[in-house]
Amino acid sequence: MVPDKADVVVIGGGVIGASILYHLSKRKIGAVLLEKGELISGSSGACDGLIFLQSKKPGPHLSLALVSAGQFANLKQELPFDVEHKVNGGMIAAENERELEALERLVAEQRKTGLDISLLGGAQAREKESSLSEHIVGATFCPLDAQVNPLLLAHAFIRSAKEMGGQVITDSAVVAIEVRSNRVRSVRTKKGVTKTNTVVNAAGAHAPEIGKLLHLEIPIKPRRGQLLVTEPLPPIVGRGILSATYIAAKFGSAPAETDCEGISIDQTASGNLIVGSTREFVGFNQGTTYRGMKGIAREAVRIVPQLRDRHIIRIFSGLRPYTPDGLPILGRVEGIDGFIMAAGHEGDGIALSPITGEAMAEIIDTGDTHVPISEFGLERFYS
Repeated sequence: MVPDKADVVVIGGGVIGASILYHLSKRKIGAVLLEKGELISGSSGACDGLIFLQSKKPGPHLSLALVSAGQFANLKQELPFDVEHKVNGGMIAAENERELEALERLVAEQRKTGLDISLLGGAQAREKESSLSEHIVGATFCPLDAQVNPLLLAHAFIRSAKEMGGQVITDSAVVAIEVRSNRVRSVRTKKGVTKTNTVVNAAGAHAPEIGKLLHLEIPIKPRRGQLLVTEPLPPIVGRGILSATYIAAKFGSAPAETDCEGISIDQTASGNLIVGSTREFVGFNQGTTYRGMKGIAREAVRIVPQLRDRHIIRIFSGLRPYTPDGLPILGRVEGIDGFIMAAGHEGDGIALSPITGEAMAEIIDTGDTHVPISEFGLERFYS
């Protein structure tokens, strides 16, 4: 059963909801997390572990990511077990002069936001990352990019939160949110009703379903990303690698309604490489396709030839919570006191989970945040 009352109800058991519960529990705010299925069964459990700063949009998005990246050092001391966080830098590889020119513009914009990033020629890039193909004409390099195990991170948030008094209820789909006098009053699930004055919608790709309970239109839709996993291998790549086409697809330079593929390559602590991904609008279909897998493998081998003839032991897909402008939806929702959004991170949920959790806990506790989030409000889509 769900508790009779709680200071805060967090909806969604992915890494964002887990981080919010953790940060609320640190502040001794009585919170319960409701997950309609199993914990970390959505996009947080079906993604790579890259924490890329240079893949964020220059401006407020990148500024938020910079703060979040800095919080991982403290988390390593606070969380109950190792989450395999490693700061080893990251690269975006260009295969032609057109892509290199686009990366040059991106580097210039990101430097304005304060990111430590450089643009390397082809030979320089291969000196830093010998796995890159000879045809790579250049690459960016950011020493602050990192990797983490997303499953361990989410579970660490949850365990630590529970040790501090946070509650977690699975198999508890939210079916109604009571609002009286424009104020949240309670949350109803099939396991009962919890009285509360504050609800955080951290339901990822399913956030619009929660919004509909309050007659809100939340412009988030699922964007499928297929990935493949290799057998454990000796070190092949020393850091996370993206292709320039990955950035083009993410920032909308490619047609938004196609499965435009851009490559991400991430070698885990166990030696497996996670290689992705597609970007497809296929509703909530989490199936994998031959076309998608073939396209990923073809492009990955072109960037890192050592991946040729490696055994694939698993293929899977996840649903990124996509927003039209590529930015998350964060903060209080106008007109409904006590209803807060924390969704729409798309592929940035792992990287932004520390700062999202802290900012949501701050706004609930004090009414304000130490980082500006006004540009991420839901109202930006209706103004």
